[in-house]
Amino acid sequence: MTKTEVLVSWIRNSHKIAFFGGAGISTESGIPDFRSAAGIYKKEKESPYAPEEILSRRFFGRHPEVFFDFYKSKMIHPQARPNAAHHFLAQLEKDGKLNAIITQNIDGLHELAGNQNVLELHGSIHRNFCMNCGQFHSLDEIMTSIEMVPKCLGCGGVVKPDVVLYGENLNDQVIEDAVNAIREADLLLIGGTSLTVQPAAHLVTYFKGERTVLLNASTTSYDDRADLHITEPIGSVLGQVHKLLQGSN
Repeated sequence: MTKTEVLVSWIRNSHKIAFFGGAGISTESGIPDFRSAAGIYKKEKESPYAPEEILSRRFFGRHPEVFFDFYKSKMIHPQARPNAAHHFLAQLEKDGKLNAIITQNIDGLHELAGNQNVLELHGSIHRNFCMNCGQFHSLDEIMTSIEMVPKCLGCGGVVKPDVVLYGENLNDQVIEDAVNAIREADLLLIGGTSLTVQPAAHLVTYFKGERTVLLNASTTSYDDRADLHITEPIGSVLGQVHKLLQGSN
């Protein structure tokens, strides 16, 4: 059996699947990742500031104009659409096999594909709140703001994206829900992540189920613990898995 056929067999025989994903699942939708050779962190050399510095809570407070210039031009991809991997995971949930998606991504593509139980560890570009009065603002309002730093339509306060910046803590409830989902799963799919960003990456260690599948092009610290490691593009692999499962029904 090929690795893809093995994965099909495991998914077919699983009833509580958890998916833990990162930027790599969205690259096939046209969204660059962060740490690969073609990623944002390697390409961004024009600015005197490192991307990690720009995307910090301290920098946001001190230089909001620089932050939003980077954020709008590098982090937002409004034309991106779910790829085969997103659609497959949405179908798994509809079939009652997937109990949760735990994602480090902020792009909202899992929800756009149809997934309902998505635990966004680092927040979402689609939620934005006034730091003064708490009023919600849509992504469209952020992107069409006349000013570089978006202001609240109600009180004039600065609007901050509901994304976790360096120096900020992850949401405790989201972490708790993610731990429970991973702990209860009988199959853990890890896809498109280098497992280097903490504390998010540590969550996979709570898995106590039968099998772990790692779908990632580059090596990770978890390679020797995975029961199956597939290095082909995740969208292509899960798209093929989807077709094979459909053909077996």
